[in-house]
Amino acid sequence: MKQRDDILFDLEKIEDLFEGPEQDLRAFLDELHPSEIAKILELIKEKKQLILISLLPIDIASEAISEMDPESHPEKLLEVLNSELVTNIVEELSYDDATDIVSQLSEEKREEILDNIDKEDASEIRKLLTYNEETAGGLMSTEFIQIHRSLNKRDALEEVAHQSEETENFYAIYVVDNDEHLVGTVSLKNLIKAKPYTQIDELLDDELIFVYTDTDQEDVAQLLSQYNLPGIPVVDKTMHLLGVVSFDDVMDVLEEETTEDILKIANVSDEEELSGNWKDALKSRVPWLMVNMFTAFLASSVVYVFQPTIQKITLLATFMPIIAGMGGNAGTQALAVTIRRISLNTLPDSKVIGTIKKEVLVGLMNGLIFGTVVAVVASLNNHSPLLGLVVFLAMFGNLLIAGITGASVPIILEKLGFDPAVASSIILTAFTDTLGFLLILGIGSYFLL
Repeated sequence: MKQRDDILFDLEKIEDLFEGPEQDLRAFLDELHPSEIAKILELIKEKKQLILISLLPIDIASEAISEMDPESHPEKLLEVLNSELVTNIVEELSYDDATDIVSQLSEEKREEILDNIDKEDASEIRKLLTYNEETAGGLMSTEFIQIHRSLNKRDALEEVAHQSEETENFYAIYVVDNDEHLVGTVSLKNLIKAKPYTQIDELLDDELIFVYTDTDQEDVAQLLSQYNLPGIPVVDKTMHLLGVVSFDDVMDVLEEETTEDILKIANVSDEEELSGNWKDALKSRVPWLMVNMFTAFLASSVVYVFQPTIQKITLLATFMPIIAGMGGNAGTQALAVTIRRISLNTLPDSKVIGTIKKEVLVGLMNGLIFGTVVAVVASLNNHSPLLGLVVFLAMFGNLLIAGITGASVPIILEKLGFDPAVASSIILTAFTDTLGFLLILGIGSYFLL
């Protein structure tokens, strides 16, 4: 077995292979896994993509295309390859992978491809296209092993062997009744160990974990993770088995959802592709930056109101960014932890008060620690214990506010039906900046004027 030192290829070396003898490029490709070929397809230009695909066996080409990052738009390959090759590639793909790629094409091109491929394959893909791509129906594969509960072990194994010829991978054997209703599962291990004429009903595990076609993909991922399942069956409202979502499909979902949450926390729209152009980036970011600008105006209005205080006590101005900055950083820590708990569904109503209390306590301790540090610095540098008291109170108050805001704002937004990852950081910044300036300037005016 050949060990891979890395997956990141030398693009210059790859480009050189395209310029040399075809057999050298073929030999290079023969050594690669389809996922590695997918990485190359993402790196090279369209003309070389077409050459590369033409050199691959259909099964390898289809798997490589299915492994490509969606943001590299593998569907564009289907638009430029010749019709016969496209037909062969799509027919080789699993139904869920084919649906993912075909769904990104124009309706005209999509229908052209579906009209050319095998009618049974086209029918299955058309069914999957009817589901929202971010639901269990959009994720599921319709290739699975299903047996009847009335079979015995010997007949069941024959049926499993027969169905496995058309099923690329399977992680469970699903059992149905006379009406095709899902009634349970049988593990392959128990089926093999059983005596020849043992009835499937005797081996049946009827403790089912299942989802409906309209179950959100994030909920599907959480169920698979919670119960450590290799796959989860998808049923309709009458418990007819329609498909299976496997753990490898969920890995992509988890990556997608994590990326979405990170972008939202930074107030970047999840519609902006990481590899998108500058126009798309500008379009998605400007609205949030506009909101941020208005919250900055709010903070600056506090400074404007206290101009007389700043003119008389200019030293206060040197501590304003410290107070606001520390509050923003402390609040972001509380914010990140709370949003994470909400996203993982580990923050039930019974724990809301406890979570806020924890962040209040953390805010109090942070306020005491960092308030004392900044007060000592202010007192020693300026020989003014009273200035030290002012900055202590301002730092203490703002860090306490940061803890409360960081924990409570995401919870409140989530209860109101808003996505806490989108707006929380803007509200937090408005609170810590505005109140931070208000505290130091207000307390300074009271004690020092």
